[in-house]
Amino acid sequence: MTPEEQQKLKINLQEIAEILYKNTPVDNLQSFESVELSVREHLIKTVAPEIKRFFFHSAGGKGSGRKRTIKSCVGEVTLSSKQAQRLGVKKGSRLSPNLEKCCLLLVGNESFANAERDLKMLTGIYVPHSTQHRLLERYKLLPPETTEKVEALSIDGGNVRLRTPLGEESVWRNYKAVKLHGQVAAAFFQNNADLVAWVNSQLQSEVITCLGDGHDGVWNLFNQIGTTEQRREVLDWYHLRENIHKVGGSLKRLRRVESQLWQGSTVEAIAEFVGVRAKESKNFQNYLRKHQSRIPDYQNYQNQGIDIGSGAVESLIKQIGARIKIVGAQWNEKNVPQILRLRCAYLNNEIKMGRYA
Repeated sequence: MTPEEQQKLKINLQEIAEILYKNTPVDNLQSFESVELSVREHLIKTVAPEIKRFFFHSAGGKGSGRKRTIKSCVGEVTLSSKQAQRLGVKKGSRLSPNLEKCCLLLVGNESFANAERDLKMLTGIYVPHSTQHRLLERYKLLPPETTEKVEALSIDGGNVRLRTPLGEESVWRNYKAVKLHGQVAAAFFQNNADLVAWVNSQLQSEVITCLGDGHDGVWNLFNQIGTTEQRREVLDWYHLRENIHKVGGSLKRLRRVESQLWQGSTVEAIAEFVGVRAKESKNFQNYLRKHQSRIPDYQNYQNQGIDIGSGAVESLIKQIGARIKIVGAQWNEKNVPQILRLRCAYLNNEIKMGRYA
């Protein structure tokens, strides 16, 4: 833009601003917020229509074909079918690509009703929650992809409340989430086969550290990932440490056991409880025997930079729960896989990159 063009534009904009100011109610000029909202409304309803008409018609070529009104972040835009096709607007869509991203970002992080409210607050554009719900149903969210070799992963489970007929008791069902450490995450509802297939489809390192708690379901899934020689199974240290202190009894003994297990000495740790008849003690000994092959020298692993905790997937479960466990929320069973995929896409930052079809 030349200096002359900049000056001309400045003069014209000042004239426009004066006209808009004169036509703004006095009540809307009493605070910074009310002024800010008034300016935005003028930009969307008065200024943007003229500017965007020029831009879209210039970029879209001839306006032949059936007309369609698209709601966008700069207001409504009327395009012909040929213009819409040339500009990459999907057939039948009434929302612009960028506005769709905004909707998916909000829906991925909060309820549909709140997404409707917050979109209006953030952009000044109103998109009903029902429209946003249909938008999500229409999209096919692509599986996340890794950018580097998978060196460590952890798996854990969570619960989702399903919708039941009025008067019937709530039903909770399990889903599994997997976190590829330092990379992406995914969640699968009642579909362990797809979880295993997805993990195995990723680029894997020669040794994969598999971290989990004491749940059999988690280790059964790990048994299907990679090869026996490839897997390095590690019982989550923090889960193990928590179970040590659940035993109770002598604090000195518990500290010794913790120190022994930190260095992978399960035989010595079990010997500490010989003769102790308490149920908690016997359960803990059985727990150590069951996972003995998964209890390494944690201190040595930590020094080598090998992961010893599954906190990444536990954090993921909490983040997923923040979306699907909204107070009073119940889900149609058929919608659960899609909302889990959307939530993970939000957490993986994939919506901003447009990774959906």
